[in-house]
Amino acid sequence: MSDGPVGRLQELFEGRRLTPTQRRIAHCMVRRAAEVPFLSSVELAQLAGVSQPSVTRFAVALGFDGYPALRRALRDVGPAGPAAEEPPFNEYQRAVEAEIANLRQLSGLLRDPGPVARAGRLLAGSRPLLVLGLRAAAAQARGFAYFAAKVHPDVRLLDEGGSMLVDRLDAARRAGAGVLLCFALPRHPKETVDALGWARQAGLTVVTVADSAFAPVAAASDVLLPAAVGTGLAFDTACAPMLLGRVLLEAMCDGLPDAQARLEEFDARAAERGLFVG
Repeated sequence: MSDGPVGRLQELFEGRRLTPTQRRIAHCMVRRAAEVPFLSSVELAQLAGVSQPSVTRFAVALGFDGYPALRRALRDVGPAGPAAEEPPFNEYQRAVEAEIANLRQLSGLLRDPGPVARAGRLLAGSRPLLVLGLRAAAAQARGFAYFAAKVHPDVRLLDEGGSMLVDRLDAARRAGAGVLLCFALPRHPKETVDALGWARQAGLTVVTVADSAFAPVAAASDVLLPAAVGTGLAFDTACAPMLLGRVLLEAMCDGLPDAQARLEEFDARAAERGLFVG
């Protein structure tokens, strides 16, 4: 199986036709991949917000006799469990360590650069390029759009929902947009899922950065790039999705022949205007 708990879980789920409830369990397991081999079916059900029998049926759907067999399989291919000599991290340190683990998982996924390279080519070729991120994902979308506008000739940020969202999507499609980049993070707004459904119906190719390959936006995405979020604090942390956004920027620049010239032009103008103090 693949390295790391996330890789092992994704191999188990790959190619399975899961019900919405089962996808919810799978999504929860991916988000808490390191804990899953040591959770009871009741604990997993509570975390996923489903019934305990649903967890049992999910394990059977994956080909196991029941949830205990699934948990044993994950333990057999994983580490023996938490080491007794682990340093006594406080809650803030644990949050940092969890983010480091998320970044390691992202590094493992990027061992195959193909999906990101393909996404970069798609983004580079869209005029205009739409960037969508609502609620918790708005900061990721704004950050990407800010830097993308330095090298891409027409970037349109969609970071607010409401009745105007589809109007703006429709206007961009009429202007020639071919691709929508979506940042989707928990909790996933229904507006985001609805917007992606409309985008697909309108013929847009959807590239999505999400917290899991089993996120609610997966079915409406043509290219889905997962990057886990941290859940150890009161509010989720999103270092891995942010870094994946920067990797996508790099891949997009590779598909824009004049990217370097645009950056140099911006730097020259910024110097003339005295924009920066350092």
